Amino acid sequence: MRRYTVFALTAFMLILAAVAGMTLPVDADKKTVGIPTAQLTAYTTLPPETAAILSEAYERENHVRVNFVPMGSGEIVQRIRDDSVSDPTVVRTVDVVLADSNVLREAADLNLLKSRTSEANDAVKEKFKDQYDRWVGVWYDPIVFCANRDYMRSTVDLPDTWEKLANTNQIRIGITDFLAADAASNLMLQMIGQFGDSKTYEILNGIHPKVVQYAKFLSNPVRQAGMGEVDISVAVESETLRYMQDKYPLKIIYPSDGTACILTGFAITTSDAAKNQVAAKFSDWLLSDEAQLYLQTNGFYFIPTNPQTLAYKSFAGKNIVLFDNRQRFSAEQRKQFLERWIVDVRMK
Repeated sequence: MRRYTVFALTAFMLILAAVAGMTLPVDADKKTVGIPTAQLTAYTTLPPETAAILSEAYERENHVRVNFVPMGSGEIVQRIRDDSVSDPTVVRTVDVVLADSNVLREAADLNLLKSRTSEANDAVKEKFKDQYDRWVGVWYDPIVFCANRDYMRSTVDLPDTWEKLANTNQIRIGITDFLAADAASNLMLQMIGQFGDSKTYEILNGIHPKVVQYAKFLSNPVRQAGMGEVDISVAVESETLRYMQDKYPLKIIYPSDGTACILTGFAITTSDAAKNQVAAKFSDWLLSDEAQLYLQTNGFYFIPTNPQTLAYKSFAGKNIVLFDNRQRFSAEQRKQFLERWIVDVRMK
């Protein structure tokens, strides 16, 4: 069983601040010096507040304005398709995409993305990028077990696998409703891809009687564990780290039999040569320590995919076992699996 502490994160931020000479968070000074020399339009599945941090930081440091347009996964693919028509009179509306890797995989299958490589994305492991360099993952957010420290002191056999969590007695569990958030539904679907549907529903049936409440938001299970309302929560690591930075009595347990993650990736869609060069530099910046520093100083803790960065080396969870996520389900299959969970697990 492996547990996470925030010491490594703190050390990373101090070292990087000294190396890069940057110690102020983004919102300490939102003034941008001069007029931007270039602009990019980016479709994204990121929350607006996360996109704003990246946009403000990049414009300040590089004098390039990235205009993020948040939208849903399905809408992004359709908009890119509409934008890729051959008619030269059509005004192009998108240059780059920063989104869930599932969106980028679908767009790549439709041949809507431009291949591009560099020293930075060449260093990224194959499992975090497209084999033809049409997109590259920039960071990921795994699902972990978030344990209350008082509970940890009261037991000698902490669950560190999904099956152990399902079979542990006298435990209160917090989890987000699989219908409430993409990260939650992706967990179930990736479990099905890894363990098979029968084994996955067996595990979820074991967890269900111990669930205190199916939360509507990803942060609530972490808060429940931090307040002692549950013993262990199934939660995204980024939210857990944010609460730990606020001194909540929590520890992270990484499931030794693997876990799901949300992989955020970057791709270029523009055919304009000048914008392509601007987009390439933005891609390398997203894979840098500078981008991670701005995110972390504003409370967003993701594991970077670039192993050359200090941020990657400082994360205790960088060697976490991840599901291979090779099996991809259609929209109809996803719907059927979720409906089966409602009938066979949630409503029992």
